[in-house]
Amino acid sequence: MGSVIGAVLPLAIGIAISPIPIIAAILMLLSPKAKGTSIGFLLGWVAGIVVAVTVFTLLSSVIPDGEPDASKPINGTIQILLGAGLLFLALRQWRSRPKPGEEAALPKWMSAIDTMNAGKGFGLGFLLAAVNPKNLLMGAGAGVTIGSAGLTVGSIVVVIVVFTVIAAASVAIPVIAYLVASKQMTGPLESLRTWLVHNNATVMAVLLVVIGFVLIGKGIGSF
Repeated sequence: MGSVIGAVLPLAIGIAISPIPIIAAILMLLSPKAKGTSIGFLLGWVAGIVVAVTVFTLLSSVIPDGEPDASKPINGTIQILLGAGLLFLALRQWRSRPKPGEEAALPKWMSAIDTMNAGKGFGLGFLLAAVNPKNLLMGAGAGVTIGSAGLTVGSIVVVIVVFTVIAAASVAIPVIAYLVASKQMTGPLESLRTWLVHNNATVMAVLLVVIGFVLIGKGIGSF
């Protein structure tokens, strides 16, 4: 089980440091309905991570098992394809980064965050975790790794819980910190939001390249 947790750890960190969900969470914390919306967003974020990883874990677990030391070409092929997908998204992110002196463009839906309630916050968090292509590919990579490891049901649950805690931490920490000390957190959250907006594309491009090559390397090693 420990080796599987180690294998999915980079993917969990990749989801955790995705700038867009963090920016969305910060905007909610600075909105008129900060408490309800941010809690709804966090719950949706966690639910989306769990659903994505669980679905791909179940799908991967139906792939026929071979000998423990035998090659796993199906799993390897899936991981290579997932890694290639991340590299493609990395290229798109790199090309979309703002030029010097240019303002970074954010998704248009962020302008509606001030009018969101807890239910819409939940839906947005779920979509960003389970449907967003970058996070979906990383969740799929984790699910394939977990489902093909031959773990017991109890161990699978533990690995998914650990993965979810790490992947959700970047959204959970500012939300919880704001709820505990809202006045003290307003300034730091605004500074973090500004930095993330400006560096979003670069951070994601580098992150996706690293994780993409990690998945491709694992896939090649399965043959």
